[in-house]
Parts: sequence; structure tokens; C-alpha cells
Amino acid sequence: MSIETELKLRITPEHLARLRRHGLFKTHQISAPVTRHLHNIYYDTPKLHLHKKEMALRLRRAGGRWLQTLKGGGSVRAGLHQRNEWEVPVALARLDFSVLPASVLKASLPPRLRNKLKSVFVTDFYRTSRLLEWQGAQIEVCMDHGEVKTAQHSTPICEVELELKSGEPQQLYELALALLDIVPLELETVSKAEQGFRLLSGYIQQPSKGEVPKFGKNDSLSEVLQALTWSCLHHLQGNVQGAMTSDDAEYLHQMRVALRRLRVVLRMAEKFRPDARLTALRGELVMLGSTLGRIREWDVFIAGVAEPLCALHAGDDGLQILLNLSEQQRAERYATLQGGDLRRELQRFMLRLAIWMNGVYWQQAEQGAPRAFAKRYLQRLEKRYKQTEQQLDSADSGQLHALRILAKKLRYSAECYTSLYGKKDVDNYLSALAEIQEILGEINDVSIAQHLLDELAKTPGLSAHPQTIVLARDWIDNNNPLNIKRLRKTARGFNSKQAFWRG
Repeated sequence: MSIETELKLRITPEHLARLRRHGLFKTHQISAPVTRHLHNIYYDTPKLHLHKKEMALRLRRAGGRWLQTLKGGGSVRAGLHQRNEWEVPVALARLDFSVLPASVLKASLPPRLRNKLKSVFVTDFYRTSRLLEWQGAQIEVCMDHGEVKTAQHSTPICEVELELKSGEPQQLYELALALLDIVPLELETVSKAEQGFRLLSGYIQQPSKGEVPKFGKNDSLSEVLQALTWSCLHHLQGNVQGAMTSDDAEYLHQMRVALRRLRVVLRMAEKFRPDARLTALRGELVMLGSTLGRIREWDVFIAGVAEPLCALHAGDDGLQILLNLSEQQRAERYATLQGGDLRRELQRFMLRLAIWMNGVYWQQAEQGAPRAFAKRYLQRLEKRYKQTEQQLDSADSGQLHALRILAKKLRYSAECYTSLYGKKDVDNYLSALAEIQEILGEINDVSIAQHLLDELAKTPGLSAHPQTIVLARDWIDNNNPLNIKRLRKTARGFNSKQAFWRG
């Protein structure tokens, strides 16, 4: 058995052709490029028992010989795939279980499953591979193009795989960062085998919500912070491709949630142990979050103002102009996200974060006790929140915005440690805090909507309809007094809850 460590990068055919000709490879290659045709047959039971156990079994024809490979276990982090692998040559184009260890057969391929195995899909592609020396590591660079095919469906393959032969995972990300400076590419979390299983199941991509990892009582603070960071990055990556290719606004919303949670986690890491690269990453996060926020504002304005007004006053020409102008603004901002620069910068940030996560910071970090750290950190945040909340009756828009930010920080920070405490106490506290955050968010949406309406009112198309501007402004303003009243009541309820970390 070996452990396969590789970084997968999604790329377009035209950029793959350009990358193949780049001089970087000649400068660093140990071996000349070799192109092979690889035909892979994947096997599973009719009910896909192996896939459910996160296993993949295949026969690969490479030239005139066949290889049998069983993969399983491992993890995927920021496009880095690490899996156990049993690969052996076989004489014929059929499965041979005698070449696998008895322990593997017993655990993963008992007789009842072996008898049900059948071919379920194939991957057929050309691979150009060469070995590079990069920063002291040996990395095999494979450029693949072809397709995944089931009996009824197919999807193209076009990717670059960087497989670590010797060295550290950090060096794979460093090489990927250098390749990103040459052509656009994106971290790929889905393997070719997983693409095949998705074709079989009729998988439909949907926005992904984040999940807070569960921790054991013996986990160190270092382990907790690492798991939280990877979880946030996984949440972010689960929505990037959808945001780039879909008009579903939920992808962008989930990306922003992931970035906000990541900011909170990295801030905790900074308190745990300061680090210059960590501080720089947090600065990049602030810029990315701000840019995505400006895009998201138009989604909220359209859903909360323009569309409901058009539905309420069907046929109103001024309101239709308002909706059209809003959709135009949103389209222009989504074009910046789905276009070259911002899309590339997002990938660059994720690579730099992954490099830092695989670097010396965590090797030097003290262990620490999670609950003790959580208590100190959350108590300071809660104190700041309650000091700001005391000014609620006389708060202006700036103070309400500050309160909203503190509520977010407190909630996201508290959620990180929920598995270390009793579920009932945690749920009561966080549900009350979430309600406050929701109301403050609605108040903030009103403020932003007023600002966006001011922008639209200056455009020639809408300025000719002053009655529409008045109607929209009244619609926006009428929601605010109710939210302030709700906020006061909800804040009183939250203040009656005991913080779960004091128990």
C-alpha cells in the first residue's frame, strides 16, 4: 500500500495547450514529457457499495498492460487529495482479487460484494506527464484531457495533476501558485472517479453550507484551529464553481459566509500565536469579502425592493426601469467575479492559505487547551458586544453597523466550540444571538438599499420617474421602525441567556 498525494487543478483546453508549451517545465524537468492513452474501467455494485464507503476500484489499460487499483480513505483539503492506494499489474483485463492483501479484502471487498461487482463507467483520456524538481521536491506533472463516460452520459476531463513523489505537500501548492501566474486554473476537489459517480446518480450541483467540525475532549487547541480553518476553506470551495457558472445568488451568499467564518477563525489563530503571513492573509480576506459584498448588495436590493414592488404594481413603467437598471448593475458586478482578475485572485488566496496551513506555523505552535482559550476569547467578545448594545436606544446607523459586526463575530466564534459543550445550552444561546444578527442584517440591508436607490436615482432612465423613486424610498423606509422595535425585544431575550462557556 502507498499513500497517493496529489493536487488537482481544473483548466480549460486552450489554457492547457498554452501551459504545455511554457518554458517553466524545461527549466525544472528531470524527465522529458511522455504522452499515453489511459483507458480506465471503474467497478462497483449496483447499489454502489464501494462508493458509499469512499472506495474506488478500477482497471487501467496503459499501453499493452493492465493495472488494477483500489483507492480508499484519506481526505481532500484545498484540492489536495490524499488516499490509500493498492496498485498492482494484472495479466488480463479482468479483476484479480488474489493480488490484494487479505486484510484489505476482508475489510473492503468481502465475497458478498465481489460477486456483485460490475463496470459502472469509464474514464478515457490522454495524459502527458513529466517529472519536475521544484524547491527540492520531486513532483510529477500530469496534463489530462478526455472524458468520463457512463452508458447514457459523458463529461469532459481537462485538468492538471501535481503528484508528490518526494517532498512536502506545501511544495505542490507552491508549484500551483507558479502555474497560476502563467494561466488561469482552479483547485479541483472532485476526482475523475467522483465525476463518474455523479454522472451515474444524476447529481445536480447545489450551494453548499458549512459544517462546524466536531472535536474530542483530548484535541489540542492547535488541532481545533486547524480543523476549523480547513472546514471554512472546504465551505468556500464548495461554492466557488457554482458562483462562477450559475446565476443562483445563494452560491455567492455562502461564499461570503465562508469568508466571514474564516476571518473569525484566523483572528483566533492570531490570538493563539501571532504570525506575519497570517496577518497578511487576514488582510486579503478583508479585501475579498468587501468585493464580494458589493456584488451581493444588488442581489439583496433586487430580491427585497425591485422585484416585490414590480409584483405589487404590475405594469408600472418606472418600476420596470428600476428593476432593469438593478439587474444591469448586478450583471456587471457578477461579470467582475466570473471574469479573469477577481476569479484568479480568489484561487491565489486559497493557494496561499493552503501553503500557510502546510507550513511551519503549525509545526511550531503550542498545543493549548481549547476550552480555556474559548472561555477567555468569548468572554472578551461578549463584553464588547454588550457594551455596544447598551447604547441601542440612541444608536445611529454607524453604531448599529458596529453592533451587527460584533454580533457576527460573537456568533461565529461561539459556533466554533459548540461540540465541546452541552447541546441544549449552546443551542439556546446561539439561537437568540442568531435572531439578533438577522434583525441587524435586515436593518443594514435597509441602509444599503437607500444608498443603492440614491445611485439609481441619478441615472437618466430613472430620474425621469420621480414618483417611482419616492415609492421605492417609502417601501425601504417602512421596514426600519419595525426592525428597531424587534431588535430591542430580542436583545432583552438574549441578555437573559447564560453564556454556555460559563457552565
